Amino acid sequence: MEMRQLLDDYFVSPQLQPEDAADIAQAGIVRVICNRPDQEVPTHLQADAIGEAVRAAGMEFVILPITHQTMTAEVIAHHAAQVNSVSGPVLAYCASGTRSSVIWALGQAGTLPTDEILASTVRAGYDLEGLRSTLDSLS
Repeated sequence: MEMRQLLDDYFVSPQLQPEDAADIAQAGIVRVICNRPDQEVPTHLQADAIGEAVRAAGMEFVILPITHQTMTAEVIAHHAAQVNSVSGPVLAYCASGTRSSVIWALGQAGTLPTDEILASTVRAGYDLEGLRSTLDSLS
């Protein structure tokens, strides 16, 4: 498991394994958000399997699968609400962490300056410079 920090309380990760749950809990994560659609992974890595392990380790689990086609304003707002409505760090995951970074960045538009959003994603290894004009227009 590779958790990458975007903010003090928001992390992203590539695909999780059920056996990662104990380490995630030990890292202080209180909520895990699955941004990966089940059809992209085998049964043992689908949301139900990861969610069962995450809940067994004492954390909350939210299923919010996203693709480029389903990343609507409503979904972005729902993701932001899931990040902001919990007291403690959140880990969102997808295939590589990119979608979880993109949806976070779009949800931060108007809250954080564009330069700060993009600097956070670059530090985590995700160059989202191509979103600059979208982030600026949402601010």
